[in-house]
Amino acid sequence: MLSYQHSYHAGNLADVHKHSLLAWALDYMTRKDKPLSYLETHAGRGLYDLTDAAAIKTGEAAKGIAIANDWFAPDHPYSQVLDRVRTKYGPNTYPGSPIVAAESLRQMDNIHLAELHPQEFAALQSNMAPYGGVFRQRDGWEMAMSLCPPDPRRGLLLIDPSFEVKEDYQTIPDWLAKIHRKWGVGVLMLWYPILTDAPHKPMIHALQNAIPDGIVHEVRFRPAQPGHRMIGSGLFVVNAPYGFTEEGARVSKHFQDKLMHPK
Repeated sequence: MLSYQHSYHAGNLADVHKHSLLAWALDYMTRKDKPLSYLETHAGRGLYDLTDAAAIKTGEAAKGIAIANDWFAPDHPYSQVLDRVRTKYGPNTYPGSPIVAAESLRQMDNIHLAELHPQEFAALQSNMAPYGGVFRQRDGWEMAMSLCPPDPRRGLLLIDPSFEVKEDYQTIPDWLAKIHRKWGVGVLMLWYPILTDAPHKPMIHALQNAIPDGIVHEVRFRPAQPGHRMIGSGLFVVNAPYGFTEEGARVSKHFQDKLMHPK
């Protein structure tokens, strides 16, 4: 399906969860003076205007990054990425994960992005032009299978589907297990929504059976609008960088203290 466009959801609390841990992971990985590969299967357009009609219509950014701006210290990798992006593109912009990654990586590192939606892919090419990389208008799973293991072998794969297709919950564990077998050293980071009817639970059970060492990190929050089904955000991470569990606990504390127990 090609109907999903992240412009309606950019900067929501799920993005805060996902991007803060992605920025932290890449910051940790780039401390070693060795090149790495960054791959992403569902890239979107890479950069979003939080004042456009789509973002205003859902109000998700207003209930997301707008209230989470001060959660992270100024020297946190996520804060630093946000500051650089706002300086370059304006105070109302928000980076998607491709630009979170591009702002975190070095010239020696490689970027491979897939996006199937024609308009989103065209915007991705334009927004990512200053950073470089290899962009493909193709199925992201097929790209990952064809590239893994990438060169260089050190690296991270972000998988961020829309989950518009219900079968995703059934097919993802097999896809991820296949990629893990091909790329045993790669950091694999799968994002998934936590909805009111919890369709993610069988998927996580299957993933844990297939890859027992994977780490599950979830946060909960109130729906951005009445009737919204998303009440949380989850990550399943394979080969998580050292310290990921501790960083995840710090992120969870932000969500708990600032959302569930506000002063």
